[in-house]
Amino acid sequence: MTRWPRIALAGLLALFWSIDAGAQPLTLRYAQAYSAAHSIFSLPIAVAQREGLFRREGLNLSVIIPVPGGSDKMIDALNDDWADVTHIATPFLIRSALAGSDAVAIDTEFKNPIYSLVAKPEITAIAGLKGKLVGLADPAGTISISMRKLLAAHGLNAGDYAVKVQEGTPARFNCLRAECDAVVLGQPQDLQAIAAGYRLLGRSNEAVPDFLYTVTAVRRSFAQAHEEELVRFVRGMAAAFAFIRAPQNRDRVVKLIAETIGCSDAIAAQTLDLFLQPGQDVLPARGEIDLAALQQVIAMMAEAGLLTPPLPQASRFVDLRYLRAAGLQ
Repeated sequence: MTRWPRIALAGLLALFWSIDAGAQPLTLRYAQAYSAAHSIFSLPIAVAQREGLFRREGLNLSVIIPVPGGSDKMIDALNDDWADVTHIATPFLIRSALAGSDAVAIDTEFKNPIYSLVAKPEITAIAGLKGKLVGLADPAGTISISMRKLLAAHGLNAGDYAVKVQEGTPARFNCLRAECDAVVLGQPQDLQAIAAGYRLLGRSNEAVPDFLYTVTAVRRSFAQAHEEELVRFVRGMAAAFAFIRAPQNRDRVVKLIAETIGCSDAIAAQTLDLFLQPGQDVLPARGEIDLAALQQVIAMMAEAGLLTPPLPQASRFVDLRYLRAAGLQ
């Protein structure tokens, strides 16, 4: 081999090792509540993981930490260094930040959830819930706030029905099978309940305007030292939303939904169709944060007596630099 080919080969090898070294996977620890880990709200993360979309970005997100308790425990996972990033419903992020946490949202996981008010078969209308037991989620969350607005729109105010707080759709479905007269259910349990003969009385999006439901949150102090990991994360999430929407991936997404939340393919297909109906706006396009929709959450919390004026601005609770660095916002 002549001198020049040897030099060329050495140069190519040096280039290869340089690229390879720069492409070493980075790691993030992502926290989920037990109630979310096998719910439809884990779909974007499940798709990104199972389809290798984080790996494609050079990110290892293999550590999923099931956090006991509900959304109020998720910021604790960051503060106590159990996790680097976490799934959280926006009211709990807002409440934590106002209490002094430096946690902020870096992208959107679900924008407008569809929650169903499902009752025992003999109850034919919302008015029939007067004096009955209704299973709701945490009173501080948008699920319960939107359901109370739906009930009020049909003439039932807070004192007109009893409430049993149950964290997570599966627990509320169990309550419907037992002592609850009606409960609020997400997918797929609402569709399963309807198929089993329970009655759909209404849905949350009939009573509330667009709002921002769940986000990925991180502590500012962590984020400033790990910008590259977070940019890779939001790119992987954006790829997951694109994958979910692509018609050619429909069968695969249906299978992923069925596997993730433990339902039939038929129910999974109904869930996907419900999310992708024009005008539903359930999922963000690319993980972008809609500040107006987050401001609506703040307004809903104030209406429910959870915040008092002057109300904070939505921009206080987000850091858009990672979405912007990824070209997504």
